[in-house]
Amino acid sequence: MLLAIEALVIFASIHLSMYIFGESLSTETSNMGAVLFTIIVMLCMTAMGLYQRNNGDKFEPTFVRMGASFVLAAVIVTVAVLLTTSVSVGLPTLYTAFAIAFWGVLAARFGYYSFVDKSSLKRRVLVLGAGEKAKSISQLRRYSDTRDFRIIGYVSVPSEKNTMNNNKVIHADTSLTDLTIQLSIDEIVVAIDDRRKTLPVDDILQCKMNGVKVFDLLTFFERETGRVRHDILQPSWMIFSDGFLQGTLRAVIKRSFDIAVSICMLVVVWPLMLLTALAIKIESHFHGPVLYYQQRTGQGGKLFNVMKFRSMHTDAEKDGIARWAKKNDSRITKVGSFIRKTRLDELPQIFNVLRGDMSFVGPRPERPEFVEKLHEKIPYFIERHRVKPGITGWAQIRYPYGASEQDSSAKLEYDLYYVKNYSLFLDMMILLQTAEVVLWGRGAR
Repeated sequence: MLLAIEALVIFASIHLSMYIFGESLSTETSNMGAVLFTIIVMLCMTAMGLYQRNNGDKFEPTFVRMGASFVLAAVIVTVAVLLTTSVSVGLPTLYTAFAIAFWGVLAARFGYYSFVDKSSLKRRVLVLGAGEKAKSISQLRRYSDTRDFRIIGYVSVPSEKNTMNNNKVIHADTSLTDLTIQLSIDEIVVAIDDRRKTLPVDDILQCKMNGVKVFDLLTFFERETGRVRHDILQPSWMIFSDGFLQGTLRAVIKRSFDIAVSICMLVVVWPLMLLTALAIKIESHFHGPVLYYQQRTGQGGKLFNVMKFRSMHTDAEKDGIARWAKKNDSRITKVGSFIRKTRLDELPQIFNVLRGDMSFVGPRPERPEFVEKLHEKIPYFIERHRVKPGITGWAQIRYPYGASEQDSSAKLEYDLYYVKNYSLFLDMMILLQTAEVVLWGRGAR
């Protein structure tokens, strides 16, 4: 909804600017130009993370990100105008359109936030259960995770120990159906610790037939947080839920997408790759390799050698023991520190994608030494290898740098979400939002 509103504002801004400057074009030409203008600005805003669910409504960071996205869009449009003789609109008209669009979008965004944040517009949710599983909902702390709904109460269930310590626990003396009517409930989340003993099937069915949506706890978390909680994950949920689809057509589409993106990336970044290689050589006094090959675990557990620009000293693991990278790691060179923060060290992985070892988007490939340990300690960790690993991924844009077993456990929840919900559209959105991760240096180490 926000994207549609802002697209209309940007589309109208170019027409308003043309009216101010007296630019006269045919309706078809002006509309086509306005559409292209809108697409460029919207893509730049997406790349700056302005459409992520976890993007807050604080004025200063939003203003900075929006300013950066409009500057980037202005550069792209200016270059296009200078290189294309068929553009009939002058640069003053375009720059005025950018100014109108910037302030218009800023006003629309904060007007939208103030409107949708009204409690009357949020989904009214009733949680069935007041035990440990229900408590996990109350522990959602991020504003973005709770923006779309409002917990009306937690219904206490017989024979279940209440762990909730708040005034929202409901000890109902009426049926669940009557309770949902009294409280104007939109959704029920089933969060009973042991559903085999205490699940009121008839009451839940009656609520469903009355138009109240019913979700299990895992599906609720998936929708609201963009991750699959592996600590409460059951094989039956994976079997009967939508997603986790594989097939020849999907594989062909994803492979074609990988090749197309890789070739386009190589055309753009090869000068940066040459400069990076030269910087590594100069710092090491032309001794030691430019590229670093490291064994990683790929799709189906198949091992392959990932290619990266060398960012550590050549004797970083001379004792043969695999270690997580840590903050201010003494093994990292000065050039290595820069290329790791800017993600330039990962550019050679484009060749891994072209060879078919990796995809452009997917779970990050882990070292086999770590995979063996993590598989033993973290449930369902092996499921992330159902797809090819990627240079970037859902976990990379949603979670900071992972360098411990605890981080790997948290990132697995995002990896499982990606494996379950993969689509070409999701890949494109992840690629666009990767630009924001690189430009703002989030999670680099």
